[in-house]
Parts: sequence; structure tokens; C-alpha cells
Amino acid sequence: MKLCDKIVNQIKEDITGGKYKPGEKIPAEPALMKLYNVGRSTIREAIKILAISEILIVQQGSGTFVNKKLPGMSMEQRLHRADFDEINLVRALLEKEVVKLATLNHTDEHLIKIEQNLAKRKLAIQSEIPQECADADIAFHMAIANASGNNVLADLYHSFTLIIRNFFSARETQGISHFAMNHYLHEQLFIAIKAKKISQAELVLQKILDNNY
Repeated sequence: MKLCDKIVNQIKEDITGGKYKPGEKIPAEPALMKLYNVGRSTIREAIKILAISEILIVQQGSGTFVNKKLPGMSMEQRLHRADFDEINLVRALLEKEVVKLATLNHTDEHLIKIEQNLAKRKLAIQSEIPQECADADIAFHMAIANASGNNVLADLYHSFTLIIRNFFSARETQGISHFAMNHYLHEQLFIAIKAKKISQAELVLQKILDNNY
């Protein structure tokens, strides 16, 4: 592997790892030379390759920036870099379609799985362990996604679960009160899905979304 290609890969890894964030200016050439222990020509060639790939954007007089919309990133990487408000909006749209389809398409096996995770959610609340509450909550909503009958939609929803889990982790200092206060809504959602009452399920879901789960 050419030295330049090695530096290209290292810079890509640093971007993926969050060292350089989308829209952020990367260090100037002298700092990059020192950081990657290579000469100026190698750095310039690497930046040129990354600019052609639209990973970096060179702005004359201003410097070199990480592209805000990075190409070739996995869904998980894109979600990790997105603002939580954006994540929450898309998740809400997915959730609405998931609940609608699950209400129409669920099987008895799906209902058993949803109910089991609802019970685990209640036990986690009673145990007063925030992380277990978060895990059980996500498992409950994932069971509903699986009941939608649309594997692509369920897989897409699953991509959001890690971000949602991180959101819950950031709120752990609040204890389990948030989960406890809206558990009755999750019970109502299950009842509506089981009864195949779409309007009721959508109404309950909206209440859950209004409270960020």
C-alpha cells in the first residue's frame, strides 16, 4: 500500500471515529504532517483524494472541512452523527407506520412476544434499574416492529435502536420515573394492537411520542 493510501485510510478512520466531525475544519497541513508523521506532499495528495471522494471539502482561504453529508457511510454511522431531533422526527414517522401495520398484520406469536416484553418492562420498572427499563422498552417497540410484517421496515427501525438506547443512557440520572409514568400508555398500545383498532393505537402512540417514549 502506498504511503498516501495509508494516510487516506487513517484520515477516514479518524472521521468515522468522530475525531473530525461533519462540517468541522480539520487541522492545517503542518499539524497533519506532525500528526501522521509524513511529508507535505503526502498530506496534500491524501487531501486531494479525499476531496475527489467528497469526504473532504477544500475551501480556498478558509481551510479543509469534513463534508456535512459524507458519502458511503453505513446507516449506523449516519445516525450516530445526526442531531437527536432529526433522529426523533424520523423515528416518529417510522413508529407510526410500524404501529399501523402491526395492528393489521400481527399474528398470535407476535402478540405473545409483545406482551412478554411489556411484562419485562414492568418488572424492570419495579426493579428500579434504568438500563433494564431502557432495554425492555426498546425490546417492546422492536417486537411491534417485527409484527408489522415488513422486514425492511423492521430492519430500518432496528437501526434507530442504538441511538435511542444512547438517549436513554444519557437520561439515567432521572431514574425510572419516566418509564413508570408512561407504562400505562404502553399497556393501552398493546391492547389496541391486539384488538386491531388502528385509530386507538395511533392515538395512544401519539401520546407516547409526545413524551419521548
